[in-house]
Amino acid sequence: MARITICKIALITALVAALGGCGALRSLGGGADEPSASVNNPNIPSNIETNTDNTIWSIFNRKTSDNTIAVNKYLWSASLEVLSFLPVQSVDPFTGVIVTGYGTPPGGGRAYRATVLVDDPALDARSLNVALQTRGGRAVSKATARAVEDAILSRARELRIADNKF
Repeated sequence: MARITICKIALITALVAALGGCGALRSLGGGADEPSASVNNPNIPSNIETNTDNTIWSIFNRKTSDNTIAVNKYLWSASLEVLSFLPVQSVDPFTGVIVTGYGTPPGGGRAYRATVLVDDPALDARSLNVALQTRGGRAVSKATARAVEDAILSRARELRIADNKF
């Protein structure tokens, strides 16, 4: 009987200490009640505005936000066409990521794998990021990666011209 009582007392003490620690942070100047001088200084880069209503229960009340990236449809389609010899492993048009498996280009003897990121709605070279690697895990030469990017950009321009009937 005494053993159960000691366990209950220890558990209650631990809970009170844990909950008391939450309030202790505010009394030490870390809470929103007493902002320190550095918090009000906008010249310190570590001062980031945060939501002051964060509690343990706020993680259950989070609302999902729509954080999608606008993807250029011509770059997206051109990437899939130019790299059509590679098997597609995953595609996410909302974030602009295409991940392929290993495949050998027509007339080539080496297998490649590609990861493509289209991260801007503009039909621009800065909107396209292509990472190629060989089956050995090594990155391909810059010239090879540049040639693939150029092929994708050229095809994207052709698709845009055909779409607009210039």
